[in-house]
Amino acid sequence: MILVNGIQQSYIQIADRGFQYGDGLFETIEIHNGQPVFMERHLARLTTGCHRLHIPCPDLAQLNAEAQALCRHSTRAVLKIIVTRGAGGRGYRQPESLQPTRVLSLHPYPDYPDSYSEQGITARFCTTPLGLNPVLAGIKHLNRLEQVLARAEWTDPAIQEGIMLDVNAQVIEGTMTNLFYVKEGVIYTSSLTHAGVAGIMRSIIIEFSIELDLKVFEHTFSKVRLLAADEVFVCNAIIGIWPVKQIETKSFSVGPVTQRIQKRLVQFKKRGA
Repeated sequence: MILVNGIQQSYIQIADRGFQYGDGLFETIEIHNGQPVFMERHLARLTTGCHRLHIPCPDLAQLNAEAQALCRHSTRAVLKIIVTRGAGGRGYRQPESLQPTRVLSLHPYPDYPDSYSEQGITARFCTTPLGLNPVLAGIKHLNRLEQVLARAEWTDPAIQEGIMLDVNAQVIEGTMTNLFYVKEGVIYTSSLTHAGVAGIMRSIIIEFSIELDLKVFEHTFSKVRLLAADEVFVCNAIIGIWPVKQIETKSFSVGPVTQRIQKRLVQFKKRGA
């Protein structure tokens, strides 16, 4: 089922700037027993993104009501929310009167095996680099060609994720995930000031790692630093946390820090945070 501006339909205007230029934002939200998980956090990030792109933010109460109506009969699914600047003429100049488009669509929950979260996944480094742009860094805008090209680099089903570097060869994130590594009990993740998406799950992990008295540092680091880690894991709002058991030829254990964070996430979600 798809709602476009609150109406059940499956098309938008050809002149919509989301289609024409990728001029918009999106959120991908887990649905559990009819309820969007971490909805307030997703709407907060959507609001931040709208402000950054100067798109009038949709009415959040209306958006939330539409999401609830769309998802209430779903045991487990994925809700995607897209907000674009709306329809406009040819050319980059924005229309003087903006009427944003909002699209809500419901999708089946991906059938990932439990082994990904229990035993870990295999990853590879991608050759497609991420460009640097501090204006767009962090937000989940619709321009995802870098990720599309990176994901097209492999078809081997034994590889579950690709790790993306920026144009300066610094590790940023996975094609669909944020990335953390552990060294001597300290947690590290990429600084996203110039590239990457500031994921909902990434922020949650940073928050409760601090609560657990685990040190967390955001910094820039190379492939060499990552491959010297004791533990590596990736995360997003749909998969939760996946340990990484192998990056190309380097093997890793599913270590105690990763397991502790996974356990804390389960508790965190149960209390409805």
